[in-house]
Amino acid sequence: MSRIGKKPVELPSGVTASVSGQTIEIKGPKDTQSFTATDDVTLAVEDNVVTVTPRGSSKRARQQWGMSRTVIANMVTGVTSGFKKELEINGVGYRAQMQGNTLKLALGLSHDVNFEVPAGVTVTAPKPTEIIIEGTDAQLVGQVAANIREWRKPEPYKGKGIKYKDEYIFRKEGKKK
Repeated sequence: MSRIGKKPVELPSGVTASVSGQTIEIKGPKDTQSFTATDDVTLAVEDNVVTVTPRGSSKRARQQWGMSRTVIANMVTGVTSGFKKELEINGVGYRAQMQGNTLKLALGLSHDVNFEVPAGVTVTAPKPTEIIIEGTDAQLVGQVAANIREWRKPEPYKGKGIKYKDEYIFRKEGKKK
């Protein structure tokens, strides 16, 4: 039995959900999102509560049960409050700035990196060493943050690079003479 899948997803006030077949559509104050579940689970909405139940006892049905419930819970959170990832840039001369829909990153490479921001996500750079990514889709916000971080991961000796704000960088000791 899935501990996560058993929990019903409660819809806060201002959020509505409608099920048609295997597709659930959630409307909230910020956005509208939809998710199509596999045939291994059944979706039901009653009394402002979304429940997900497996259609069998196979391993795949149990996997889809917990995953579908989590995706629906993330959609409810996204349409009400949204998701946010914060990145910090450490290093001499490393900086970021927004120019229209493009994030310009100076990361010690021979050229500046121009990162095109996808639709559905807003990226801001309040300081040259800070990047804030916000959106209603948890997967998309996390993927954009990971793609930006990929350009210069933090290194363990001086900690230079792009890191998540709450990330701890394990520091190594350099060579000794």
